[in-house]
Amino acid sequence: MAKKKEPEKKKKINTDGVMGLVGSTTEQAITETLESNYMPYAMSVIVSRAIPEIDGFKPSHRKLLYTMYKMGLLTGGRTKSANIVGQTMRLNPHGDAAIYETMVRLAKGNETLLHPFVDSKGNFGKVYSRDMAYAASRYTEAKLDPICAELFRDIDSDTVDMVDNYDATMKEPSLLPTSFPNVLVSANQGIAVGMASNICSFNLKEVCDTAIALMNNPDHDILETLPGPDFSTGAELLFDEATTREIYTTGRGSFKLRAKWRYVKEGNLIEITEIPYSTATEVIMDKVAELIKAGKIKEISDMRDETDLGGLKLTIDLKRGVEPEKLMQKLFRLTPLQDSFPCNFNILIAGMPRVMGVGEILEEWTAWRTDCIKRRIYFQVQKKEERLHLLKGLERILLDIDKAIRIIRETELESEVVPNLMIGFGIDEIQANFVAEIKLRNINKEYILKQTRAITELEKEIADLRATLNSSRKLKNVIISELKKVSEKYGKPRKTEIVYETAQIEPEEEEEPIPDYPVTVFVSKEGYLKKITAQSLRMSGEQKFKEGDSLAFSRETTNRAELLVFTDKFQCYKSRLSDFDDGKASQLGDYLPQKLGFEQGENLLYVVLPGEYKGFLLFFFENGKAARVPLSAYETKTNRRKLTGAFSDKSPLRSLITLETDEQVAVYSTDGRTAVFSTALLAPKTTRNTQGVAVLSLKKKAALSHAVLLKDSGIVNESRYRCKTIPAAGALLKAEDSPEKQITFEV
Repeated sequence: MAKKKEPEKKKKINTDGVMGLVGSTTEQAITETLESNYMPYAMSVIVSRAIPEIDGFKPSHRKLLYTMYKMGLLTGGRTKSANIVGQTMRLNPHGDAAIYETMVRLAKGNETLLHPFVDSKGNFGKVYSRDMAYAASRYTEAKLDPICAELFRDIDSDTVDMVDNYDATMKEPSLLPTSFPNVLVSANQGIAVGMASNICSFNLKEVCDTAIALMNNPDHDILETLPGPDFSTGAELLFDEATTREIYTTGRGSFKLRAKWRYVKEGNLIEITEIPYSTATEVIMDKVAELIKAGKIKEISDMRDETDLGGLKLTIDLKRGVEPEKLMQKLFRLTPLQDSFPCNFNILIAGMPRVMGVGEILEEWTAWRTDCIKRRIYFQVQKKEERLHLLKGLERILLDIDKAIRIIRETELESEVVPNLMIGFGIDEIQANFVAEIKLRNINKEYILKQTRAITELEKEIADLRATLNSSRKLKNVIISELKKVSEKYGKPRKTEIVYETAQIEPEEEEEPIPDYPVTVFVSKEGYLKKITAQSLRMSGEQKFKEGDSLAFSRETTNRAELLVFTDKFQCYKSRLSDFDDGKASQLGDYLPQKLGFEQGENLLYVVLPGEYKGFLLFFFENGKAARVPLSAYETKTNRRKLTGAFSDKSPLRSLITLETDEQVAVYSTDGRTAVFSTALLAPKTTRNTQGVAVLSLKKKAALSHAVLLKDSGIVNESRYRCKTIPAAGALLKAEDSPEKQITFEV
């Protein structure tokens, strides 16, 4: 009887892609799969691909730049990008496309970085364009930018560890010994597994100044020297102090950026010349087209991209009668012309990812750079000691050159020359080899004296290096010196302009034009404001005030003028005079604390009419310090009513002076002393709540009482109180120089 034929087993594809039979697969717990397969991959992406390290580079950047350095492209001419890509593949096991994309991002032509590392020639695309593709590597050329000299400085002096490449055929640096905090200067973005990194770029000079300031004073206020990020695409940074401080402390948060624009009256058009770093021209154009199609924007007749070799330019043709300012506020609100840059300062420190604030990053960089300097100095000491050792052996021969010649001449075997010299002069093998290799023409007294003369100098150099190696102060000074040189040589002005505007642009209803006409403003000590027209003022009699109240401030201005009100809660309230009704001299007026919505217990200190926000405000504090802040720091383009942190909260405010040009100012202390100096000695500060600088050297229990312009002080003997430098102790005030009673707000 014939055997029954067994049915053929069906084939199937296993999950690993291998052809097999049904029943030949093995079961595996998902947790085991994750541990054995996925976790190593995740760690590899985090540590070896996506997250930058303390030198500011990812492995792909480092491998490319080091390859170019070894190719001699730091000092030589450009070579084809394809050649560089091919050479880089010896270190980077990825495809040529990935390597070339890395080069494009680092190139000057792409404009991604504030300080590009690749000096490029050809089309490398643009960071602000989504569709402007870069040319193939065979068409472009590149070399290293001069700033790369700071990346590779002393790399051959054992400053960093050299490790095997992927196939162990050559060595590559684990980090680049950057002589400046490149981790904050170069923008960097990476998405790993379960985490990401997004580091904005800061101005090189400001970063170097901040690093130096923190090394000299760990309690330094970073915002004083690093007011905000600086992007290669420029635009405007909408400064918000609270947000900035949070990012500087935690390493997380987002900066708001806004495009730069100008109105061209001749063609009734708007030209946008700089856009936020986080967007692209095509994205903006698409969004505007979408809004026009939806009927949400009716003021635009045409919009086109006129970007050329001169740089970025988006042109908007306006319809007749459109106000450019209002349209731009609308576009900022509805399009990526105003955008956010999210920050996540995630950096690998000793192989472990850490999210850090700016201060912590600079602290880590300083510690790492100190280690690099120590390794360099130790390497130099070793080299000099080796040289010194050889020269001391040579010095021994000076005692008897003839004996050395006789030993060499009378030795029968070549292999015995070195041992015989060692015995004859009491030197070791290294020294004997050095002596034996000297040419016959150099075995003379003059040559040997010339060589050994360097022994004293070498010993002094070694002693100096060892002293530096053992002194933390000297090591710190070496780093500071290098940072200053980098800052002077490669520092550039800021590209991103800081605008002191932090509020969101709120939707505004169409408003009727505000009428403008002359008015006179009166403010009483208790905070009552009267706005009186010129006609009403001519017809009115004596000004009426509440019982016990009196006039503190009056000024002629216009109905459209803005008003700044400073309070003892370190806040500034903004308002327009048009928000107040026209009054009469016989009325008490509007009560400012109620009208502006003061907080409980908040009192008015000073009132300022800023005009066109040109000039400065001088703040004088009880602790003897003064701060000079530009009025532009208080200008906002939205209807923001309150600015917090309007001035420093470290000491009570005693006087506030509005300044258009530099003048002489008189400062008084509670112990009867007065000092007169020029306001030119006070450098402007970028932040509103700066603590300022000391102007009075106060004695114990003394304090700054008030300050006035010299012309308003009543001082007769000016030379008695004049000071050329600050802080100054001043001189005791004479009776004839006593000022008239100054009008201030009583708190």
